[in-house]
Amino acid sequence: MPEKEECMETKVEKEKLVVPSKKHIYLEGPNNRTEELQFTWKVFKQFLKGFRTLHFVGPCITVFGSARFDEQNEYYQAAREFGKRIAQTGFTTMTGGGPGIMEAANRGAFENGGKSVGCNIILPFEQKANPYLTISINFEHFFVRKVLLLKYSYAFIIMPGGFGTMDELFETLTLIQTKTVSNFPVILYGKSFYAGLWEYLEVMAEEGTISREDLSLVLLTDSIDEAMAHIDHYLKTNYEIFPARKKWYLFEGKDKKN
Repeated sequence: MPEKEECMETKVEKEKLVVPSKKHIYLEGPNNRTEELQFTWKVFKQFLKGFRTLHFVGPCITVFGSARFDEQNEYYQAAREFGKRIAQTGFTTMTGGGPGIMEAANRGAFENGGKSVGCNIILPFEQKANPYLTISINFEHFFVRKVLLLKYSYAFIIMPGGFGTMDELFETLTLIQTKTVSNFPVILYGKSFYAGLWEYLEVMAEEGTISREDLSLVLLTDSIDEAMAHIDHYLKTNYEIFPARKKWYLFEGKDKKN
């Protein structure tokens, strides 16, 4: 039996992986207590670095979407326009910091004088920081990165994307649904792309696995004007945003006087 297991492992190792794997760090089961403590400390340092870096970025709107679209793609162009419009409102554009939709949104903000933030993930493929960032920070773990992408944002724009985008969409909706975070506006952009998903959400509502009211958390649209008007109206109606104050004793410098 051990020989058979060894053969199976060798066969798996020889297979060419479609997506190169990262080193297994925290999903490999129990380690000794020293290693677990070291891992916890590394995660704490990532969170602390993120909090210190992003504390003064101002109120953000996060744009999620595929890393695989080039600049000729219609959704890339739309995301670039979203970045421009976000900059015009005075909000900071936040993305995952990579190529594709992320690059497009950052680019639109960057080219129009807006703040452009990227929370990049260290991967063995696909993901490199795009050149349109005024603030960039790298994370080793997805769960740390996702906390930071949500923590500073007052609205979320979901462009067409793959597994990662779906993960970000449904985690955001779950947090809003369970009132873990405030009921911030969520834009699902691309009616034709998301038609099948929206139909299945309707099935879920019919089956009772979500309530009909949960669908009201999302605006499905093909219009950038409608999306930005929805965000603007919702935020002006429900929130008053105060800038964070710098603390000199935390080595954060001093606030600029107007």
